[in-house]
Amino acid sequence: MTAALADSPTAHSQALRRNGIGPLLSGLATSGIGAGGVALGLTALFGTLPPLRLAWLLPLSGVEFDVSRLGGFFIALTGAVAVVVGIYSIGYARREQLGATAHLMLPLFVTAMLLVPAAGSVPTFLLAWELMALTSLMLLATDHHRAQVRSAAVYYATMTQLGFAAILLGLMVLAAAAGTYRFAEMTAVPEWTRTAVFVVTLLGFGSKSGLLPLHAWLPRAHPEAPSPVSALMSAAMVNLGIYGIIRIDLQVLGPGPRWWGATLLAVGAVSALYGVLQASVATDLKRLLGYSTIENMGLVTLALGATILLSASGAGAAALIAMTAALLHLVAHAAFKSLGFMAAGSVLVAVGGRDLDRLGGLARRMPYTTIAFGIAALGASGLPLGAGFISEWLLVQSLIHARPEHTFLGLVTPLGVGAVALTAGLGVAAMVKAFGTGFLARPRSPGAAVAREVPVSMRAAMVGAAGGCVILAVVPFVVTDALQSVLASVPLFREVNLSALGLVLRLPGMDGSISPTLLALAMLVAVVLVLCLTRWGSRRRPQPVTAALWACGADELTARMQYTATSFAQPLQRVFDDVLRPDTGIEVTHLEGTRYHVDKIAYHAKLTDAVEVRLYAPVLRAVAACARAIRLAHNGSVHLYLGYGALGVLIILMVAR
Repeated sequence: MTAALADSPTAHSQALRRNGIGPLLSGLATSGIGAGGVALGLTALFGTLPPLRLAWLLPLSGVEFDVSRLGGFFIALTGAVAVVVGIYSIGYARREQLGATAHLMLPLFVTAMLLVPAAGSVPTFLLAWELMALTSLMLLATDHHRAQVRSAAVYYATMTQLGFAAILLGLMVLAAAAGTYRFAEMTAVPEWTRTAVFVVTLLGFGSKSGLLPLHAWLPRAHPEAPSPVSALMSAAMVNLGIYGIIRIDLQVLGPGPRWWGATLLAVGAVSALYGVLQASVATDLKRLLGYSTIENMGLVTLALGATILLSASGAGAAALIAMTAALLHLVAHAAFKSLGFMAAGSVLVAVGGRDLDRLGGLARRMPYTTIAFGIAALGASGLPLGAGFISEWLLVQSLIHARPEHTFLGLVTPLGVGAVALTAGLGVAAMVKAFGTGFLARPRSPGAAVAREVPVSMRAAMVGAAGGCVILAVVPFVVTDALQSVLASVPLFREVNLSALGLVLRLPGMDGSISPTLLALAMLVAVVLVLCLTRWGSRRRPQPVTAALWACGADELTARMQYTATSFAQPLQRVFDDVLRPDTGIEVTHLEGTRYHVDKIAYHAKLTDAVEVRLYAPVLRAVAACARAIRLAHNGSVHLYLGYGALGVLIILMVAR
C-alpha cells in the first residue's frame, strides 16, 4: 500500500514540491523558452526568418508561422520578460507551493504568447490566442479554493471569451473580404469592411489590453494570480492586445482616416486617466499595479491614436515621433511593470499580505526588494531618470509640435497633452503612496515587523529587471535600431530615420532635444560632490552632543502617527469624488436607554469600480432577464426543439441566399 501511494501522481508531485525539482524545472524551462524567443525575435527584427507551414497540425488550413519585424519585436519583448520571471518563479514557487499544474502551465503560457506574434494566418493566430487565454486562466485559478480567485477567474474567462468572439468575427470578415487568410496577402479590402473590422477588433484587442470599458477583469485577475503570473500577464500578455491593434488596424487596414485616430486617442486618454485615478486610491499593492497597467496601456493607445490622426492630417514627422513613443513605452512598461510585480510578490511572500495600510518599515528588512520597487515606481511615475520618462516625453513633444492645419487637430492635440500631463501627475502620487507607505516609516503589522529578504533567485530576477529599467532610463538609444526596423514596416511612414535619437535625443524633423545620459551623469556628480562636502565638513565640526528628539510631549513616535495609504489618498478621493463614487456611511450607536448619549460612531468608506457598477450591472441584469425569458421556451418538448432547429436553418438559408 505504501509503495502504491509513493508511485501515485499525487505523491510524486508532492515529492517534487518538497525537493524543489518542480519549481526548478518549470523556472528553467520558462527562462529557456524566453531566451529562445529573444533570439528568434531579434533575428526577425534585423534579418529574415523563412515561413513555416505545418499542414498536418490543423485541419483544412494547417498552421502557418511567418514572423514579421513587428512580430519579432513583440516576440523579443515577451521573451525578455519570461527570462527574468522564470528565474523569479523558482524561489517564489518553493515558498508559495504552487503545485504541479502551475509548474506545467507556466512554460506553456509563455510558449502561447510567443506563438501569437509569430502567426502568419488567421486560423493560426486564433489558435495561439485561445491557447494563451486557456493557459493564463488555469494559472490564474491556481488557488481556486479562495472565493476571490474564483470570482476573478470567472470575470477573466467571460471577458476573454467575449474579446475572442469579437476578434474571431473581425478576422473572419477581413479574411472573407480580402480573399485570403494569410496576413501578408491581405491588401485590397473594401472601405466598409475596413471600418467594420476596425471597430470589432478594437473591442476584442482592447479587452485584452484592459482598455475602458472592457477593463473589469484586469484589476481582479492581477492581484489574485500568483506573482510570476501577474508579471507575465501585465508586462507581456496585455502587450499582445496592442500588437493586434497595430498589426490589423495600422498594418493590414492602414492607413486609416482621422476618426480612427481620434477614437483611439479618446479611448486611450480615458483609460489612462481612469486607471491612474483608481491606482492613486487603491490600498492593495497588486491591485494598484493592475490599475497602473490600464493607465500605461491607455497611454500607448493614445500614442497610436495620435499616430493615425497626425499622419492623416499631414504631420508626418510628429506621427513618427508618436509611434516611436508608443513602441518605446511598451518596452519600458514591460521592464518596470515586471519588476513591480516581482517586488510586490516578494512583499507578499515575506509579509503574508499586500495591504498597504498594514505594511511599512520594509526598507531596513528587505533592502533589495525596496530598491527594486523604488526603481519600478520611478519608471511608472514618468519622472526623469525613470524608465517611462523618455517615451512620455516623446509623446508630449509629438502632440505639442504638431502643426495643426485642420481645426479638428488643433482642438484635439491640446486635450491629448492635458490628458498625458494629468496622468503623469496622478501617477507620481500613486507611486509615492505605494513606496512611502509600503516600504518606509514604521511597520504597521506583525508580519511587516518580522519580514525577511526573499531567496537569491527572486533577488537575481529583480536585479535583472532593474538593470533593464536603468538602461532604458539612462541610455534609451540602445533600442533605436529595433524601433527603426519596426517603424519601417508600418505603411503610415514613407521614410524612417531615427539616427537623431543618440546620446542626445533630438526630435527628427522638429525642434527639441534631451539627453537622459547627461542628466544621469550630472546627478551622479552632484550626489558625489554633496557627499564629499558633507564628509569634509563633518571633520571640521566639534563632536556633536547626543540628545533625545523633542516630540511635542509624546514619549515615542508610533505607527499610528504616520500616514496610511488610505489617508494619503483621501485628498485625491475628495477631489475626484464624482468620478470614484465611493460608498460611504456613518453608523451611530447610542447608549442603552437613551437617545442623547453616543456609545460609538463608526465610519466606513468603500471604493468600487464606478464603470463596472454603472455599466456592467445593468447589462448583467438585462442578460439575466433575457435568460429567464428564454428559459420559458424550454418546456422539455423534443418536437418543439426540432421546430426551433428547423426555423434556425431556414433563417440561415434565407440570409445566405
